Amino acid sequence: MATIVEKIKDIEKEMARTQINKATMSHLCTLRAKLAKLRTQLLEPPKGSAGPGEGFEVERVGDARVALIGFPSVGKSTILSTFTSTKSECAAYEFTTLTCIPGIIYHKDTRIQLLDLPGIIEGASEGKGRGRQVIAVARSADLILLVVDAGSGKAERQRELLVRELEVVGLRLNQKPPNVFFKRKKTGGITISSSCQLQNISERDVQQLLHEYRINSAEVLFREDCTIDQFIDIIEGNRKYVRCLYVYNKIDMTTIEECDRIMQMPNTMVLSCQMKLNLDVFLDKIWEYLGLVRVYTKPRGKKPDFGDPLVLTDGRYGTTVEAACKQIHRTLLQSFDYAIVWGLSVKHTPQRCGLAHSLYDEDVIQVVKKRNQKELDPHNQKKGPVEKSRNQIKKAKPNLKS
Repeated sequence: MATIVEKIKDIEKEMARTQINKATMSHLCTLRAKLAKLRTQLLEPPKGSAGPGEGFEVERVGDARVALIGFPSVGKSTILSTFTSTKSECAAYEFTTLTCIPGIIYHKDTRIQLLDLPGIIEGASEGKGRGRQVIAVARSADLILLVVDAGSGKAERQRELLVRELEVVGLRLNQKPPNVFFKRKKTGGITISSSCQLQNISERDVQQLLHEYRINSAEVLFREDCTIDQFIDIIEGNRKYVRCLYVYNKIDMTTIEECDRIMQMPNTMVLSCQMKLNLDVFLDKIWEYLGLVRVYTKPRGKKPDFGDPLVLTDGRYGTTVEAACKQIHRTLLQSFDYAIVWGLSVKHTPQRCGLAHSLYDEDVIQVVKKRNQKELDPHNQKKGPVEKSRNQIKKAKPNLKS
């Protein structure tokens, strides 16, 4: 009986020799759906296993998590030792790092967890080496640093293979999920509608894909055009969209012309820990790609606390006032009335804002709670000393009418 890996290779060969035209589109849709389901099965733990497999997941610490991924001996351990106080073993032989080694980067009043992962090899998505453990950690990261060796002459090949290995397991690098609404239903059949012109996918393709996944009732609304592979990602529902920065390490071992060519590529930077080149740019790039926002809290009648900011991120929870309230305490939203904000996110300083207001870096926020109903009711308010004295005077006066 053929294994899952063999089935995947057979489908890939059949797709490679199939010509793309209108007559074969239906067949290609079916093959792509089968390929996606097989790759999902490949990542699932084996049936009948007593518990989770061996891994090296570490506890999440700090305001964001960054994972270093690359082939052996590209300089991942050197990067960790350069930018953190953790000393990872560095040597001239491959597979020096055999487990996940965490470190902390302190930058702009934030703590960024940097993970040095073991080098992966071609075929990591199929379970070769320790590829599955590395990929599992990568799925939990807020930013992936894809490190290649610029001085080996194989940088482009390494980059191509790494991107393919990560995309096979459901990681979408520097992409946004398509604006397509999809909902499974119990009854009612399949309804497909669109508010734009579809060029890369047709209603027939959608019907074919849903039939392959045995979905007989669903509602699909296209707010923008998408490809067949993107719609398969929506059906699967387990894709991770993450930012990725391609780091060309050991740039001191290449030419100036090659360095200029690399720097013109999008989502790419050059680095040399040995010669200490671009170290400051490396930290600023991480900060930019993580999209971190520092928000300082101000208690009522006191000065803002600039020592310990709230750190919000674009990717995880958002940078709104609501996200800041949740980070302070989850019950704060129940008594939230409005927020007073100082900073670049408001038109005038200070300004009253609601939960949907987006905060900018280094904004100051003061949360105002709703007053209790008992406090607002005049009949339930306690009498002050003036009212007490007036009542005593009325009782002391004689009744003139009698």
